[in-house]
Order: sequence, then structure tokens, then C-alpha cells
Amino acid sequence: MKNVTITMDEEVAHWAKVHAAKMDMSLSKMLGETLREQMGKEKKYDQAMNRFFFRPCSTLRETSEPYPARESLYER
Repeated sequence: MKNVTITMDEEVAHWAKVHAAKMDMSLSKMLGETLREQMGKEKKYDQAMNRFFFRPCSTLRETSEPYPARESLYER
């Protein structure tokens, strides 16, 4: 465990103490769990982003025919 000193304004500190008490835990434990949850979310996001960007490329069409001309698609 690492001790850390944080600074916050009076109103935020009061709210945080009350919120932690409602959850029946210390302010230190509540902040530690909140930060751990955020770290987990960020790690999951990074993993999902890596899966997306490093997946194999795929073709849009299975055949080797050329794509239709734009004009033919939008003829009126």
C-alpha cells in the first residue's frame, strides 16, 4: 500500500466523507476502489481498441468484380 495526500475543496471533501460513510467504508478505501474500477475500465477499453485496430483486414466483396460506377448507382 502507498500513502498519498490529496487536496480538494471543503465541499467536495465533506460530500466524499458522507458518501463513504453511507457505503460503510473509509474515504481512503472508497477512493482506492473508485480508482481501481476506473483503471479496470480503461484497461478493458484499451484491450477492445487493440482488438479492433489489429484485427485482420477483410475485403468488402467476395468476388473479383469491380465496384459499380457511382453514376450507375445514383441514376434517376
